[in-house]
Amino acid sequence: MPEVVGVQFKCVTKMYYFSPGEFTDLAVSDPVIVETALGEELGWVVMPPTVVEDEDLKGRLKPVLRRANPLDLTTMADYRQREAAALERCHEKVAELGLAMKVVKAEYSFDGQRLLFSFLSEDRVDFRELVRTLARSFKARIEMKQIGARDEAKLLGGFGRCGRRLCCSCWLAEFHPVSIKMAKQQDLPLTPAEISGVCGRLLCCLAYENEQYADIKQTMPRIGTQVNTAQGKGVVIGLNVLTESANVELESELTIEMKASELEVIPDAKRVTRPRGKSRQ
Repeated sequence: MPEVVGVQFKCVTKMYYFSPGEFTDLAVSDPVIVETALGEELGWVVMPPTVVEDEDLKGRLKPVLRRANPLDLTTMADYRQREAAALERCHEKVAELGLAMKVVKAEYSFDGQRLLFSFLSEDRVDFRELVRTLARSFKARIEMKQIGARDEAKLLGGFGRCGRRLCCSCWLAEFHPVSIKMAKQQDLPLTPAEISGVCGRLLCCLAYENEQYADIKQTMPRIGTQVNTAQGKGVVIGLNVLTESANVELESELTIEMKASELEVIPDAKRVTRPRGKSRQ
């Protein structure tokens, strides 16, 4: 089984495996220079040398070349300070060329040899002239990367409707699929403004408790189910998954709330498809 070291190139991003080689004493937070498909890059150790299963690896491991020295870190910091000016220059050229694109981020490689611009666009953009102009201005290899609305939110950061920093910019390293079915599963209002994040896409947090909701709902009677209660027969008209209770409308039209575990489903009873109440979270 191979030994690997986990390296991250930026905060809150995916971790990549590299071969530690002779650097078997690497510790978390150590800066290292590694070989990548794009050349040498500076990253930080987030997982010390660890033995993993062969099936956990995809392709050949690239090596850790050396520990990053103070000069590497100083050089990287210097180029980081130049990124704002590079972004402003790119904005100017995009406006001059009339390109239908929104450039949101400029990022230098640690040694300044590459300059990556991340942009959004609804259509394909011919940015060849833009790349040539920027290459002459910055004397670096220019790369353009088209991103989505969620990637923009991750790059720029911000605060969500909960009042906390966006999950994607402070701890969520990778995006996971989120569907409208998750909102329905949690009995949330389906108004776009209620279930969308600052990026305009479905809230990432819809996925956090979805499995729990699904598991609990399997143990609860469905809305419209006829049940027996201590106070007589009734129909389930609403569920409160968080408290694992149900709202039941009795034959007397009185509505009561009971623990789902205390309800007895009437066998073979026809399910009422148009309950007179609404489910709630």
